[in-house]
Amino acid sequence: MGRALRHRNYRLFFAGQGISMVGTWMTRVATSWLVYRLTGSALLLGLVSFAGQVPSFLLAPFAGVLIDRWNRHRILVATQAVAMVQSALLAYFALSGTITVAHVLALSVLQGVVNAFDMPARQSFVVEMVETREDLPNAIALNSSLVNGARLIGPSIGGILIAAVGEGWCFTIDAISYVAVIASLLAMTVKPRARAVSTKRVLAELREGAAYVFSFSPIRTILLLLALISFMGVPYSVLTPIFAAEVLGGGPHTLGLLMGSSGVGALAGALWLASRRTVVGLGRVLVMTSSLLGAGLIVYALSRWLWLSVPALLMIGAGMMVSLGASNTILQTVVDEDKRGRVMGFYAMSFFGMAPFGSLAAGALADRFGAPTTVLLCGAATLIGAAGFARTLPELRRVVRPIYQRLGILPAIAEGLHQTSAMSAAAEE
Repeated sequence: MGRALRHRNYRLFFAGQGISMVGTWMTRVATSWLVYRLTGSALLLGLVSFAGQVPSFLLAPFAGVLIDRWNRHRILVATQAVAMVQSALLAYFALSGTITVAHVLALSVLQGVVNAFDMPARQSFVVEMVETREDLPNAIALNSSLVNGARLIGPSIGGILIAAVGEGWCFTIDAISYVAVIASLLAMTVKPRARAVSTKRVLAELREGAAYVFSFSPIRTILLLLALISFMGVPYSVLTPIFAAEVLGGGPHTLGLLMGSSGVGALAGALWLASRRTVVGLGRVLVMTSSLLGAGLIVYALSRWLWLSVPALLMIGAGMMVSLGASNTILQTVVDEDKRGRVMGFYAMSFFGMAPFGSLAAGALADRFGAPTTVLLCGAATLIGAAGFARTLPELRRVVRPIYQRLGILPAIAEGLHQTSAMSAAAEE
C-alpha cells in the first residue's frame, strides 16, 4: 500500500504536504463558519466558494501550457510561498477584529489563482518524484489518502478552535504549516526533466492540448464526468454550515463532525485505492463510486438526524474521493508525456473549475428552495451522470486496451490471472 514511499523525493513531499494539508482544511472550515457567522446567508457562502475556485476554471488550461514548459518543482515552491502569505493575511484581519466578507472574497480569489497553477503542477510533478511508472497509481492514491486524512483531522481541530478561540487561530496555524511543505520541496534532489524548446505561442499550445483532450474519447469522457460531479456533487460541502446549524440544530462542533465524517469516508476510499495494484478495472470502479456519491447525497438531503447524516457523508466522501482518484490515475496512465501538464490543466478546470459554478448555483437555489432540496437535486443529477458513463464504458475499454498493452499493463495482469487460475486448479486437485 505504501510502495511509492520507497522514493526519497516522494517521502519528503508526503511528510511536508501532510502537515500543510491539516492547516488547509482548518482554514476551509473556519472560512465557511466565519462567512456564515458574519452574514447568515447561503448565497454569500456560495459566492465566497465561487471566488476561491473560479480562477481554476479560467486559468488552469493556460497554467497547464506553462507547466509543460517550466520547471514544475520551482512552480510548486512559488505557489506554496504565496499561499502562506494568503493565510497569514486572513489571520491578521481575523485576529485584529477587522475582517469583513470583502476581505475573505479578495483573499479567496488570490488563493484561487494560486490553486490554478498549483494543482496541475502538483499532479504533473508526481511522475518526477516517483521514477518507476508502476508506482505512479499508488502515489496518486497516497496523495488522496494524505488529503483526506487531513480532511478528517483538520475540520475536527478547526471546530474545536473556532468554538474556543475563534477563526483567526485556524488561519494562523495554516500559515505556519506551509513552512513544512516548502522545506520538503527545497530538500528534494530533482533530476532535470527533458523539455522540448517550444517556438509556439501559448494560445497555439493551448489549442493543441484542447484538441488532444476532446478528440481522445477516454480523456474527454472522464473529464465530462468529473465536471458533472464537480458541478452537482461538490456543492453539498458549501451548504454544510446550514445543515449543521439549521437542519440538525448544532454548532461548530457539529460542523466539524459532519466535515470529518466525509473525511473518514474519503480516507477509507483512498486507502482502498492505494491497495490496488493496477489501473485495470478503474472504469468500472468509476461507475460504482459516482453512483455511491449520488445515493449518499440523496440520503444526506433527506436526513434530519445526525446519526443518519454521518453515514450518508461517509458514502459521499468515499464516492467523491475514489471517483477523483480513479479518474486521475487513468488520465495519468494514458496521457502523452509532452501533454501531461495541459491535460492536468483541463483536469483542474473540469473538477476544481466547475465547482465554483455549482457552489454559486447551489447557494442561490438554497436561498430560494432550501439546502435539503438543493442537495437532493444534486444527488439525482449525479446518479444520471453515472448511468451515462456506464453506457460508454465498453467503447472506452476498446480504445484504452492498446495503450495498456503497449505499456505492459495488460500482459502482466493476464499472466497474474493465469497463475491464479493454475493455483486454484492445483488446489482443487
